[in-house]
Amino acid sequence: MKRKFLLFALILGFTSSLVIKAQNDQATFSLFNEYHKNKDFITAVDYGWKIINSDPTPWLRYKIFPKMEEILWYMHDCMKVSDSEMKMLNDTILYFYNRAIKYEPKNESHYTTRKAYVMEVWLKANAEEIIKTYEYALSLDPNIDNFYKDHLGMLYIANANENNDYKLKALDLYSKLAETDPDNPLWNQKLEGIAEDISELVNITKKSWEFDKENLEKAWKYASTCLRAQDYEQAKIPLEYLTLKAPEVINYWKQLASVYEKLDMNDKAISAYKKLIDLQPDNRDNYLNLALIYKRLEQLSVSRTYLQRGMKVDPNWDYPVFIEAQLYEQAARLCDFDFMAKCVYLLAVNTYRKAASMGGQFASTSAERVKALQNSIPMKEDYFFRKLKSGDTVKIEGPCYSWIDRSITVP
Repeated sequence: MKRKFLLFALILGFTSSLVIKAQNDQATFSLFNEYHKNKDFITAVDYGWKIINSDPTPWLRYKIFPKMEEILWYMHDCMKVSDSEMKMLNDTILYFYNRAIKYEPKNESHYTTRKAYVMEVWLKANAEEIIKTYEYALSLDPNIDNFYKDHLGMLYIANANENNDYKLKALDLYSKLAETDPDNPLWNQKLEGIAEDISELVNITKKSWEFDKENLEKAWKYASTCLRAQDYEQAKIPLEYLTLKAPEVINYWKQLASVYEKLDMNDKAISAYKKLIDLQPDNRDNYLNLALIYKRLEQLSVSRTYLQRGMKVDPNWDYPVFIEAQLYEQAARLCDFDFMAKCVYLLAVNTYRKAASMGGQFASTSAERVKALQNSIPMKEDYFFRKLKSGDTVKIEGPCYSWIDRSITVP
């Protein structure tokens, strides 16, 4: 009976001490919370450390670590504190973040990012260690604030040398920023500043891709950098790879088709645009681009076929009508200047008038062409000698014009 009573007393005593400790902790937190609320951060910080140095678990739901972080940053950036207080603050800040990560692992990316920043700005720590900490934070959350990504990028650039790959990493980081935040011109400025000139940037992106050949993102960065440098011969290589590995990505085909055009690789450009038409049958531009290639190749009938397909996609678009008029004008120039050529010029004029009447982007240019061709169309004498009167139709025919299959009406 005595032993049972002793055991009960021990349990009661232990429980009482826990209650007293809990009450003390509650009082400590209450004081911390009150001083924090009243912005008395100097007083609050001592109570905050007492909680963090013991077991802060019961107070996590009351945001003990975010509140303490606010205090520490405010003391560092906004308050006039003594040198000893600042040194103590700097000496303990990393300890604070390590405790925060231990007790709030779900917020590890945030605390690691802030830890990297204070290592860089407050503590002037070793650059390698700062970079590793930023990189770890980025691995935890690729969407950390661009402010911190920029700090990492600046560290890469400042510490790049022949013995590390920091220049490549900076290029990769700022390329991603330029893609995800296209409205901010800073990222492209940083990209341009990484290399001494655009040709070096091309070489950097090329090496980056060659080290990781299966990486489509790096292939695209190499290609887009080549495009910016107008180095189309080099751009062709990664673009061909990208269309092979990701044949459904429209932008890859679009850029490759354009590169083929610029390199006068017309057959390949035609194939690329036809692939784009398969992928985007409702995209009017693909038909027009094909038509323009065939126009340059003087395959005028084929060119008009694709223009007509583009017009079906967008009947209100004046550009294909303008180009069709150019086809007729081009056909007339390629043949002898006789009466039939004059009729073809009139067909061109009538088509330009149609384009002008649509009121689109090419309205004024079309009207100018109508005026410019007035001396090339049939005169009254041309009709008179052929016994043609107003309202008669003249079929466009002859070896040069068999593809046209149109008629003009005598005015």
